[in-house]
Amino acid sequence: MEVPTTGKAAAVWARLARVADPELDEPVTDLGFIERLSVQKGAVEVDFRLPTYWCSPNFAFLMAEGIRREVAALTWVGQVRVRLLDHLFADKVNRGVNEGLAFGTIFAEEEGGDLEELRAIFAEKAFQRRQEAVILALRRAGTGADELCRMTLGDLGRVRLGDDPGAAELPRYRAILRETLRAIDPGDPAFVTWGGEALTPETLPDHMARLRAVRINMEFNGALCRGLQAARYRTQPEAETAPDQPELIDFILNRVPPREAAASRL
Repeated sequence: MEVPTTGKAAAVWARLARVADPELDEPVTDLGFIERLSVQKGAVEVDFRLPTYWCSPNFAFLMAEGIRREVAALTWVGQVRVRLLDHLFADKVNRGVNEGLAFGTIFAEEEGGDLEELRAIFAEKAFQRRQEAVILALRRAGTGADELCRMTLGDLGRVRLGDDPGAAELPRYRAILRETLRAIDPGDPAFVTWGGEALTPETLPDHMARLRAVRINMEFNGALCRGLQAARYRTQPEAETAPDQPELIDFILNRVPPREAAASRL
């Protein structure tokens, strides 16, 4: 769909951009998942669809839930209706999200269970991917390992990355620090492990290797997702692969993904 740039529809779109595919940590707006957006005074309807008919209902439910939560956060919105299209479990997901039912309740017959553990797993991966992007950007800007490991949130707030590919991840990384690790004090360290352990110049190389492995896995899943989406829906320009994102052929031919050269020098 055409991206709205003015009025209430643009405000809703900005909230939708905060919802990420949990497996890829990429906004559903960038992935081209949003099919239709309707704003009628205080009532908002959002239709979205995923790359395949059988995408995991867990992931679909998390995204639908996120869409409803983010749109409802707008003070002028009185009613939100989310609709998943062209999916094996669309009816169940739509009913559960719009009626405020838990995933385990709506998928009781399939033994769906609780999504909290899955949320925690994806939150960790998102944290790691965003952190690596910011660290690589800082290293490309000339920040040394010692300085990087000493950085505080206050220091990070003064960082300007210009047009570096990691610049877009800086506010997203700061957001996930606040939301998951409750890092809000300017004196808090800017870069820690998911468990909250401080990084040192000695532990940084091994830490970066782990982050790299997470990213490569997520990029492969992203390339697969976009390939399936392109095959199923051939008219979504917003879902095209960005210049710095690897495609399936890069993995098949064992090519070095675009940011790999920078990562290998750390």
